[in-house]
Amino acid sequence: MTPDLILSLGDELYAALGRCQAVEPLSSRYPDITLDDAYRIQQQLTARRLANGERIVGKKIGVTSQAVMDMLGVGQPDFGMLTDAMRFTNGGSIDARTLIQPKAEGEIAFLLKHDLKGPGITEADVLAATEGVMACFEIVDSRIRDWKIRIQDTVADNASCGVFVLGDRIVDPRRVDLLGCRMVLKKNGETVVTGQGNATMGSPLAAMAWLANTLGARGVTLQAGEVVLSGAQGAMVPVRAGDRLDMHIEDLGECSVQFA
Repeated sequence: MTPDLILSLGDELYAALGRCQAVEPLSSRYPDITLDDAYRIQQQLTARRLANGERIVGKKIGVTSQAVMDMLGVGQPDFGMLTDAMRFTNGGSIDARTLIQPKAEGEIAFLLKHDLKGPGITEADVLAATEGVMACFEIVDSRIRDWKIRIQDTVADNASCGVFVLGDRIVDPRRVDLLGCRMVLKKNGETVVTGQGNATMGSPLAAMAWLANTLGARGVTLQAGEVVLSGAQGAMVPVRAGDRLDMHIEDLGECSVQFA
């Protein structure tokens, strides 16, 4: 893709975000789009958000389950950027009109106390660099019409990130069974999804190490103070106005959000 086309598609996705209107899949319009093209489009989308006053507060990891990798025909996860405008308060309310086709995922979030820069980052390095872990919701949302995505579409679209909600409790990761901790997600009081930590690439620590090393290869550092969403522990849950979500992760506590 030419640099001008990269900029144009990033601007198109930024406009779709602002209008809350989906666009046709990039991969169907540009069948030769590569993963590197998609990340460069994501960079332009992020640059537009930053130019509008947002600031980066962390990262997210997506496509962490084998089922989703198989669906998209890839053998690796992806990543996107988190900004302060995407962060919502635990127990608060999100205006569903600001999203297009939202789905919720229960995840473990990592709060870093030291920088992490690959290559060569191990799970032990991640553990040593982590101040604490929290229960969180990622509300994924696609600017691609009807979720008709290939890996290039979701990468370009900031890994299909919408907004996120962090729990209030921060826990030392050494006190949590990060592989076996059980997650229960309720929608309007009914349990709809269960899962556990090892659903995320076998271990959330493995997902974090993958991200640090992947970003390091691109010259990017995970910085102290950043939050990283490590990937879904179970299936996505569609949400709409009027829904309430409550989620509990063993040893981590609660997280809740409602949609107005």
